[in-house]
Amino acid sequence: MKKIQISPSILSADFSQLGNEIKRLEQAGADLIHVDVMDGHFVPNLTIGPPVIKALKKNCSLKFDVHLMISPVHKYIEAYADAGSDIITIHPEATGDLGASISKIKELNIMAGVSLNPETNVSVIKEYLNQVDLVLIMSVNPGFGGQKFMPEVLNKIKELKNIQKEQNLNFDIEIDGGINFENSKIAIKAGANILVSGTTIFKSNNGDIKKNIDLLKSI
Repeated sequence: MKKIQISPSILSADFSQLGNEIKRLEQAGADLIHVDVMDGHFVPNLTIGPPVIKALKKNCSLKFDVHLMISPVHKYIEAYADAGSDIITIHPEATGDLGASISKIKELNIMAGVSLNPETNVSVIKEYLNQVDLVLIMSVNPGFGGQKFMPEVLNKIKELKNIQKEQNLNFDIEIDGGINFENSKIAIKAGANILVSGTTIFKSNNGDIKKNIDLLKSI
């Protein structure tokens, strides 16, 4: 079993103190920093772009786990790579050629991820699983923080674990959306090894980030 990693979503951080918030996450034992990039088109919200990522990355030693919820995504991959992304995750619906977009990420020496919305089946990405480093399962509809976890997506994680075993693949399985201290356990049991959490990490236990990260990691 892979080590459980926590990738806190800075979508729930204090945006007026983002640099300090990331330092707090680093000191509290976060494994990655999850950056949700939204364009107001592919999803109904707007967040941050490459200049902000570049500025934040300067003072952080953790890998930036950048989830691009933008369309068309292909032409922006290089900008986010140059900004300091260590992992770039894209949606199949956001590109005209998923294989070409994955290849472009890899050519830039960045880890490549693909994300599945709750209604998107594993079959859409099955032929690309031998090329990616990560599959991100959305357990809410992307676009807003604070939504309720959708347990039905756990079947996709189990399906991915079966494919991994059959094809001897080693990609990470990440889950994002409504993750809390209860459902994190069933997500890990299903086979997820990276948990994205925003509200739970920043708001629970009076904002004790270290305690919240430790609790999410405990099975």
